[in-house]
Amino acid sequence: MTMQNDSSLNIRQLQVFETVARLESFNRAQQELGISVSAISNAMSQLEGQLGFSLCQRGRGGFSLTEKGQQFLQQAIRVLGELHELERQSSLLKGEHSGTLCISALDSMETETALSLPVVLRSFIDKFPYIHIKLIIRTPAEQISGVLNNHIDLAIGSYNSQVNNIISEPLYREQHWLYCSDLNPMFFSHQLDKDKISQCPLVTRSYWNAGDLRRRGFSKGSATVETVDAQLLLILSGKYIGYLPEHYAWPWIKENRLRVLLPNEFGFQSPFSAICKRGRSNEPYLKEFRSLLKKNTVASPKWNY
Repeated sequence: MTMQNDSSLNIRQLQVFETVARLESFNRAQQELGISVSAISNAMSQLEGQLGFSLCQRGRGGFSLTEKGQQFLQQAIRVLGELHELERQSSLLKGEHSGTLCISALDSMETETALSLPVVLRSFIDKFPYIHIKLIIRTPAEQISGVLNNHIDLAIGSYNSQVNNIISEPLYREQHWLYCSDLNPMFFSHQLDKDKISQCPLVTRSYWNAGDLRRRGFSKGSATVETVDAQLLLILSGKYIGYLPEHYAWPWIKENRLRVLLPNEFGFQSPFSAICKRGRSNEPYLKEFRSLLKKNTVASPKWNY
């Protein structure tokens, strides 16, 4: 099968393919793209027909890209990033306060007290009412990749190391404690043992590596989640213990549903930063958004346990 000479690829096909590949699911892509699974399937089939090779495999074994699909994905990401950059530069040249600003945050930031992101967004929209805000939740690795390929204009998250071509501006430090729920026997224990806690089933985040676990007092995880919400659900089951952001867990502490385990032994802080691609920090929209982030960042409160 060969690519037809009278057929040309279009941007929408590339957007559909990139979304499906990133989410590894037609169903999850449906929610983000706002189109039906059948429309996604048709777009993928048309794209594969025009290319002359298969991009992905679907079946009982799950979703996976073919070798050629992986190679084509990198080209698609590059083209979509360049298109976004072209649209952005066009708006700047025309002097128009319009276009799309893509901001990415980590999940659970809605309860963060050190940074009032809703106030930042409100102030920015007051100044640039015709800017279309695209706010997306991504993992730190996805944020970095998105910033580098211009899919994300600015991201707020916690990153383990500096990355070339990315400017990072420190904002605040997020406190995490180790928790168990009221369905866990340790909840009512008067004497907690550090070594025994370290052997308990731990729910961990998918992007934590072995080094992260060791630094947090554990050798392995017993369950893995993608989001803080999912982490809380497993902790509330009583079968697992796990780390949660302090601000996120506080309402459950007040309801006497969660308990902090040995705060002098278990706990860590995640430094949060705002990142953008090098060379873009002085663009009007990004400069204003970064300024608002700094103005609306305060010291985290001290909770009483």
